[in-house]
Amino acid sequence: MLTFDDIRFSYGSFTLSADMSIAPCSRTAVLGPSGEGKSTLLSLVAGFISPEQGAVRWQGTDLTPQRPGERPVSIVFQDSNLFPHLTVTQNVGMGLSPNLRLSQAQSAQLAAVLDQVGLADYGDRKPGALSGGQRARAALARVLLRERPILLLDEAFSALGPALKAEMFDLMEETLPPETILLMVTHDPDEAARMDQIIVVSGGQADAPQDTAPLLANPPPALASYLGK
Repeated sequence: MLTFDDIRFSYGSFTLSADMSIAPCSRTAVLGPSGEGKSTLLSLVAGFISPEQGAVRWQGTDLTPQRPGERPVSIVFQDSNLFPHLTVTQNVGMGLSPNLRLSQAQSAQLAAVLDQVGLADYGDRKPGALSGGQRARAALARVLLRERPILLLDEAFSALGPALKAEMFDLMEETLPPETILLMVTHDPDEAARMDQIIVVSGGQADAPQDTAPLLANPPPALASYLGK
């Protein structure tokens, strides 16, 4: 269980509050107007920022003392977090070892994951020689190797066209362990519609997750205005 325990964060005039829990196996979209705190919510989980009040807890343990690299979290941003000077194999291999000194077993594991995401023949290429969809696949491969129970996507697929977005969602469904908590910031209601539930962030508040279909069918006023309904 991922819990936002009476969280409050502020920066200047900006404030964000959250008090809710997200269960394992859940696929959750974070939706709301720009500048309201969607990425801030993910940053609190990742450890890039700290709340002034409350705690983010994983299985009851307060994550606040843990540095970002120590947390049970992987995160993918819009640029896929790939190092431009490294090959696909090296970028993905960093999910196992930052110094890229891999054992024979780890090298075999890396090769298997590249094959799993359809990049078996692209290991020697650098990110600049890949399409947007291929870069997204490489980022997913690294996530799979890290084997962290929480995956944060901060508009990770926003630069992809509709067909590639659908392809990436299908690939995640096929490859992510079912117990993984997926928390995804998006501006796209079609992306949100593919998730099990939605957290609405507006007016300084991140609301508890609600089932997707009924929420989109009858959105609260702030979300309805954002969606143009």
